[in-house]
Amino acid sequence: MNENISRVAARIKLLIMDVDGVLTDGGLYYDAQGQITKRFNVQDGLGIKLAQAAGLNLAVVTGLSSQAVESRIKELGIRHYFHGHTDKLPLVSKLADHENIKLEEIAYLGDDWVDAEAMLSVGLPMAVSNAQPEIRNIALWTSQNEGGHGAVREAIMYILKSNGAYERQWRKWNSLNY
Repeated sequence: MNENISRVAARIKLLIMDVDGVLTDGGLYYDAQGQITKRFNVQDGLGIKLAQAAGLNLAVVTGLSSQAVESRIKELGIRHYFHGHTDKLPLVSKLADHENIKLEEIAYLGDDWVDAEAMLSVGLPMAVSNAQPEIRNIALWTSQNEGGHGAVREAIMYILKSNGAYERQWRKWNSLNY
C-alpha cells in the first residue's frame, strides 16, 4: 500500500461511484422487448454493505437512466443516487455541501472521460483497471479488478484498510457468521 495514498484514503468520508464500467461491466444487454438489463457483481454489493456498516457514505452518479440500476441502488440502500447526469462535477460539489464535508474527503471511482472533471476535483480519484488511459492517469489509485468484476469492493476495502475500519468489520462479520 502506498503510504501517501493510504493517508489520503484514511480521510475519505464519501465514495462516489459511476455505474457503467464501474458497478457494471459496461455492457448494455437488450432483452427481446428492447429493455436494457445490467450485470452487477455480488461481491461489490457486499462491499457496499460493509462500507455502510463502517460509516462510509456512498453515492452513485451516472449519465444514463435505467430501471435496473435504480432497483439495484435501492436494494443496496444507497441514499444518494443521481442518474441522467453527464456533467458530474456540480453533483460532487452539491454532495459535499449536503454532507458538510470537504472535496478532499471524497473519493470518486470512475472509468471514462465523463468522470474526469469530477475525479480531478476530489481528494482521492480512483479508477477501475480497465478504465480509459486518460482516467487511469488522473487516478491516484487503480484497482486490479475490472469494472463490474469486483473493482468497487476492492476500492472500498482499500479505503477501509486505510482508515482502520477493515479489521473491525472483519471481526464483526466473523462473530456474526462463524
